[in-house]
This record gives sequence, C-alpha cells and structure tokens, in this order.
Amino acid sequence: MEGNQQAASSPLERTLDVSVAMADLDKDVEKRLVKLSKSVKMAGFRAGKVPMNIITQQYGPQARHEALTAAVQKAFDEAARGQGFRVAGVPQVTPKEESADGKLDFTASFEVYPQITLGDVSGQSLERPVMNVGETEVEKTLEMLRKQRAAFVVTDREAKDGDKVTVDFVGRRNGETFAGGSGNEVPVMLGSGSMLKDFETQLLGAKAGDVRNFDLTFPEDYHAKDLAGQTVQFEVTVKRVDERRVPELDGEFAKMMGVADGDIEKLKSEVRNNLEREVKQRIQARMKDQAMNALLEVNPIDVPKALVQQEIEFMMQQTRDDMKARGMDSNMPVEGDWFYDRALRRVKLGLLVTEVVKTHGLHATPEQVREVIDEFAASYENPAAFVKFYYSDARLLQQVEAVVVEENVVEWVAKNAKTADKNVDFDELMGRSA
Repeated sequence: MEGNQQAASSPLERTLDVSVAMADLDKDVEKRLVKLSKSVKMAGFRAGKVPMNIITQQYGPQARHEALTAAVQKAFDEAARGQGFRVAGVPQVTPKEESADGKLDFTASFEVYPQITLGDVSGQSLERPVMNVGETEVEKTLEMLRKQRAAFVVTDREAKDGDKVTVDFVGRRNGETFAGGSGNEVPVMLGSGSMLKDFETQLLGAKAGDVRNFDLTFPEDYHAKDLAGQTVQFEVTVKRVDERRVPELDGEFAKMMGVADGDIEKLKSEVRNNLEREVKQRIQARMKDQAMNALLEVNPIDVPKALVQQEIEFMMQQTRDDMKARGMDSNMPVEGDWFYDRALRRVKLGLLVTEVVKTHGLHATPEQVREVIDEFAASYENPAAFVKFYYSDARLLQQVEAVVVEENVVEWVAKNAKTADKNVDFDELMGRSA
C-alpha cells in the first residue's frame, strides 16, 4: 500500500493516492473462496465438497469485489492516519486509468474535520433572565387552569363578551346570497375575533330567538377578494346563548387536577413546583440560545459537507416519522433544502461544543447526571422507580450526559462573556397573554 496527498479544491477537501498490490489481493480472494467452500451448499454435492473450480466460477466475482473493497479501505485508512487526517464521511474512491506494474491505483477524495482554535467570547453580551415564582404567579396559573376547564351552560340572558352564541345566518349582496355567506348552527365566541368584529358586535345583547338584521362592510384587505370593501346585508337568527362557567377553586377542582384528597394547599404546592421547573427550563433555553449564538459569532468555521448532508437526512427522516405518527401521509415529498440552514447550524455547534468541552474539561460528572435525573423524576409518582429505570438504560444515560455537557458549555460561555441579570415578566417568559 502507498499513499500520496494531492491538492484539494476547498479548505476541508483532500485527496490521496492509494495503491493495492495485486498479489495481496489475489491471496485475499483465494482465502475468501476457501472459507466459502467449507460451508456453501450446491445441488449434487455434500456441504464442503463442492469443487474449487465451481466455487471460483460462481463466487469469484463476489469474493474479488469484497476483497478489493476491504483492501482499498485498509489502504486509505493507513494513508489517512499517516497524514494525520481526521476523515469526515465516506471517501469517494476512483480507479486510475493506468496503474503501476503489479498494483491497482486509486484516488480517494474526502473531507476532513476542521482545525478549531476557539475564539474569545469575552466581548459577547448575554442577558440572564431572572424570575422568581411567588404567590401572584401561582394564582395566575390557577386562574388559567380554571379557565381552560370552563364549561358552557345555556342561559336565557342577553349575550355578552365571552359567551358562545349559536346562530343561523344568511348574507346577501344586492339581494343575492353569496358563497360562504350562509351557515346553520354556527358557534360564535363573542370577543374572540373568530368572526369579523362588526359581526360579533351585532350579537351583543341578543337573546335566544332574536333575529338581527344589519349591514356589514368587509375590510379592504379581506381574504375573499370579491367581497373586500363590499357592503352586504346579514339576517342572523340567535338559536342559543351559552355562558362560560369557570369552576370554583375548591376541593372538586383540586381532584380534577389530580390531587386525590382535594387539598387546595397541596394543589398550590404542586403548581408552584411545576412552575419553578418550567421557569428554570425556559431560562436555560434562553441562555442556551444566547450562548450558542455567541460561540458561532466568535468561531466562524468551515464544516464538512458530508456531515451537513447526514444531518439533513436525519432531520428529513424525523419529519417523515413525525408525519406518520400524526396520521399524515408519510410519502408526502420532503425536501432537503428545507433543513439546510438548521442542519448547518447543528453541525457547526456540534463541532464547537465538542472543542469547548475538550479544551476546558467540561465533561459531565456522575453528580451532575444524578441531579438532572432527580429533577426529571420529581414530577413522577414514584421517583425512585424512575431513577432506577434511567440508570438501567445506557442510551437514556447518554442523553442525560449530553444535556449536562450542554449546560456546562452554556455556563462556561456565560461566565466568560459579559453576562448581566435581567428581570423578566412572568407572562412574557411563559409565552402567555397578560
């Protein structure tokens, strides 16, 4: 085997000339055929008694292909190690038009991992969100939970904001009905904006059995172009008015939320604990996003196209699996271009995080892993069983270690960058409307 480096067309692309000795190749082919002859079964012969000339005739091409593939791979691996290359992806091997006597010569084209010299993050600015969960936040969350579990009950009073009004309606333009202008038993949530505001406003104060006739002018930017800016006449018959009934914050509600004995204080404690975990997770997510952006900003690197393509294919398969799980047609076209930017970012960050961890010794410790698993387990009825389950599965442990390493990197960036605490609003942090 021989290996010589040639010039390449991009910073991470390399080529190597590799050679395979014909004599060594022939020996390997012979060894493979002899091994095969001991087990091959063929009509008219006992196992292991098929003549070698027949074995060679039938299995020779396959054995030669396997032997050549193995020999070229071995030659390439040795040549790459000799040059100190960290190969990314699978090399593309092309036979040369002419080879030296007694040899088969090839050119291998491949990519290498980039050499990374970490940039200085000290000039980067990060904001660490600060939000303490108190009684106000617990009460807000309980109120939201109550509203989510509200029921609608028929009422004979006049309709107001927040009610559900069920209507039949007919719309006419110049005395003629128009497409989409009629409906039966249509629920309208007053104040929700599900219908045009002027339509909802006309229903305020209405009671079951009322008939409302009114003009309505569609907005100039209405999605149905033939109605945009047009004035039409609606006749609306109110069939039913339902008011929202929010459950009381009592023992029954606590049981509804999973507190078996209906203890309100226990419910509040669980809500507080869940909020504190979620607030922590959201703060960590924001810090992670900022820290990773900082790493990318100070470390502009080239990445192997092969790794980006692998990530794209992984994301495409994830999308197909998700579509299938949702009952969608998993054969719908999924284009690789959709994922390129995200895949490129992931690959860059993967390389940078690995380098930061190696350079600064940010590997996960057993204590950190246990702390994360305990946090996961806290929301389960039997935390001890959950912890035992995690420690019995090497794959799950690796996932936790990856989480810890990522958190270590985020904290390292935050420590070395210009990081300032910033108080944040509870509703804004949780992504809720105030």
